[in-house]
Amino acid sequence: MEKFIDSKSTNNQAKIYAYIDQLEIKGPNLPRPYADILEDGIHELRIKLSGDQVRLLYFFVFKDFIIITNSFIKKTGKVPKSEIKKAKKFRDDYLNRYKKEDLERIYDENI
Repeated sequence: MEKFIDSKSTNNQAKIYAYIDQLEIKGPNLPRPYADILEDGIHELRIKLSGDQVRLLYFFVFKDFIIITNSFIKKTGKVPKSEIKKAKKFRDDYLNRYKKEDLERIYDENI
């Protein structure tokens, strides 16, 4: 995600971070058109940047954490199944690696 965000203009970076801030504040209550649920606990953050429909896929874990898995420019009517599959793979890998205590420690270290 960092590489994707860094590749954008300063204005677009600010817009991405503003959307992520709203996601952090509102969590699963962030409504359409800003966010939507796709399938099996995978959600999308919907951002229009310089005419492109950008999507950031994410999931909620241990109630208090949001993990953004991947991003892409949406060019079709529906989110491609391959992108959802990628997000699920990241989620499964993440859940196999980390426990709630690990995330809390990482969060505390980065505040």
